[in-house]
Amino acid sequence: MESLIGILLVSLLGILLIVSFDSLAIDPNMINTTKPKPGIQLYSLRQQIKQDTDSAFEIIHNWGITQVEGGRDLSGLTIDEYRSLLQKHKLQLISIETHFEELRDNPIAAVYKARFFDAKFAIFYWIPHDDAGQFTIDDAKAAVAVLNTAGKLLLQHGITLQYHLHGYEFAPYLNSTVFDYMVTHTLYTEFQMDVFGVAHAKVDPLTLLRRYPGRFSSFHLKDRVVNKPVFANDLAESESNAVLDKGDIDKIVKEAIKQGVSYFFLADESSKSMTQLPKSIEYYQQF
Repeated sequence: MESLIGILLVSLLGILLIVSFDSLAIDPNMINTTKPKPGIQLYSLRQQIKQDTDSAFEIIHNWGITQVEGGRDLSGLTIDEYRSLLQKHKLQLISIETHFEELRDNPIAAVYKARFFDAKFAIFYWIPHDDAGQFTIDDAKAAVAVLNTAGKLLLQHGITLQYHLHGYEFAPYLNSTVFDYMVTHTLYTEFQMDVFGVAHAKVDPLTLLRRYPGRFSSFHLKDRVVNKPVFANDLAESESNAVLDKGDIDKIVKEAIKQGVSYFFLADESSKSMTQLPKSIEYYQQF
């Protein structure tokens, strides 16, 4: 009888353990699926900020935004005044803007700015090259040398250097592109994908993201009016910016979240940004 009771107890314990482990099992579909709140690229409100920075920041706050990217142009304010207005409207400057020449000649200045604003990233948007728009492998090699030196210095101070893709970086090189050379030779730099610019350069953003997992740490989310002309450097006119809508934006964001990306800045460089951005925010929150 005692052995029978023992067998029953062991069996019951096994059933309870199975039930317990099943209840603790993690649904793979629930991993890394929390969508971060969107941020705003401050250049989108450049005219409003220039006219009245306080009011412009209030508008951003009223949109429900708490994270922004920008800070290179202080619109006549002192650095302390600018930071005070950010704090007043509960806006965190996640990415502070720098530029290539500063990173090349005085990278510690980028460190000071980032630390002053408690920014996570120092980001720059342009690498000097031929005015006609031809970004060569020599341009890329010179840039990589600067990025490796400056990026290491920033990282030593807790700041991550980012480079923002525009589209001109996809010039052919050997059996790949100049950008492929950059991403495989930078040691301390991460990248920001402008989905508008990448798509305008006829490169699929989702494919690029999957090709280099972990190398893109933030995004500019912009949509575009299709079939607009391509200018030098694979740039598009600002007025081709459009409200975020269907397409692959949701797929790109979902894949980026799987890779651990937490920062998505909505951007709109057109004259219609004040009416289009609220609609883009609404779309981002709904998909």
